[in-house]
Amino acid sequence: MIREVGFRERESVNSALEKLISRLKALDIVEVGVYSCYGHVLAEDVKAPFEVPPFDRAAMDGYAVRAEDTFGASISNPILLELSGSVEIGEVPNISIEPGKAVKIVTGAMMPAGANAVVMLEYTRLNGNFVEILKSVTPMKNVSRKGEDVKHGEVILKKGEILQPQDAGVLASLGIEKVKVYRRPRVAVITTGNELVELGERSDGAKIYNSNNPMLCNALLEHRFEAISLGIARDSKNEIREKLESALKYDAVVITGGTSVGPKDVVPEVVSEFGEIVFHGVSMKPGMPTAAAVAENKPIFMLPGSPAAALLGFYTFVIPALYKLMNVRIVARKWSRQRGILQGRVPSEIGVRSNVRVLWDDGKVYPIRISGSGILSSFVRSNALLIVPEDREGYEEGDEVEITLLRDITEVFE
Repeated sequence: MIREVGFRERESVNSALEKLISRLKALDIVEVGVYSCYGHVLAEDVKAPFEVPPFDRAAMDGYAVRAEDTFGASISNPILLELSGSVEIGEVPNISIEPGKAVKIVTGAMMPAGANAVVMLEYTRLNGNFVEILKSVTPMKNVSRKGEDVKHGEVILKKGEILQPQDAGVLASLGIEKVKVYRRPRVAVITTGNELVELGERSDGAKIYNSNNPMLCNALLEHRFEAISLGIARDSKNEIREKLESALKYDAVVITGGTSVGPKDVVPEVVSEFGEIVFHGVSMKPGMPTAAAVAENKPIFMLPGSPAAALLGFYTFVIPALYKLMNVRIVARKWSRQRGILQGRVPSEIGVRSNVRVLWDDGKVYPIRISGSGILSSFVRSNALLIVPEDREGYEEGDEVEITLLRDITEVFE
C-alpha cells in the first residue's frame, strides 16, 4: 500500500483468508448445559451411556399381543383374544401375556412380558371382556425395540458439530446435562471517522450517524457471537490506540473505517503496533481496502467505512475466522438447498407429503428414515430433509433430488 497512491498489490480473497486462518488457534474449552447449547461447537465426541429406548415399547395405541395369536385374522374372520388388563406409559407392567390373551397399551408404554407385537386400535373391536382382532400382525410390528433409537456406546454426536435443537433432545434422552464446547468469541466493535455521531446526538452539518457499529453488532448476534460495542474513535492515532487497547481484552476486534490510503487512514499503522498485519488490500469490490492482523492469537479485522463494503468484508473474512476460533470450517450453511444423487429408493403414498430424513455427503443423498415419529436420533444421524410432495409416489435410487440442510456442514481443523 502506498499512501495517497493506492495498493500496489492486492491479495486474492481465498489466499488472504487462508493466511489469516492459519495463524489462529481455537479458544479454550468450556461446559454448557443442554438447555443453552444451541449454536455451540462440540469439542469432543459424545457416546451414549445407555440404550434409547431402554426397553421395548409400544409404537402405537392398541393391544399388546403374541403375534402368532393373530395369524389369519381379518374383518371377515376376526380372532377373539381375552383382555388381561392395561399398561400405561411410565409404569412397569405387572402383567404377562399368555396365549390367547391381549393387553391394552398406549404409545410409549413398556411392552409386557410375553408380548411381541401391537395391534393398532383401528384394527380391533371390543366385545365385552374380549377384543376382536381384525388384522394379523408380524412379530415386533408396531413395537419400538430396545436400542432402536440409540445403541449403548454409540458415538451419537461428533466433535465439530454445531449443536442444534435436536441434539439437545438426544443429549437429554441420554441423561446428559452438560457437554464440552469451544468457547464462543467475544468480539469488540469500533467505528472510526471524524464525521460520525452516535444515535441520540445531533447530526449537524456534515455529520452522519454511526450505522456500521449497530449493523455489525447485529451481524455478530446473528451467529450467536457476543458483540461489545466500543463506539466511535476519531481519526486520531491516540484515540484509535486507546480504543484498540480496550478492545484487545476480548477475543477479536472489528474496526471499520480508516483502512484505505488517504492521509487520515491510520488504522493499519496503529494496528501494526500491536500485532502482525497479515494482509492489506484484497481483490474484491466493494471492499478492496480490507485488512487483517493478529495479536496474541486475536484477529483484528480492518473493514472499509462504507457500509456495504464493511458488511461484505464481515461475512467474507470475519465469520470464517471466528469459526476457526471454535476449531471448525463451515462447508455448507443450514437451510441452504443442495442437489445430490439418491443412494436408495424412497417410497411415498400419493396424497401424503413425506418428510424423509437423509444424509447429504459430497453430492450423494442417503435415506436415513422415512417414518418413525419417535426416533429423534434420525434428526442427528441425518443432516438434511428430502420432501416428497403429495402428488409423487416417491423417488427411485439414482434420481437427482433437491434437499434442504438441517444443520451446518463443518470440517474440524484438527
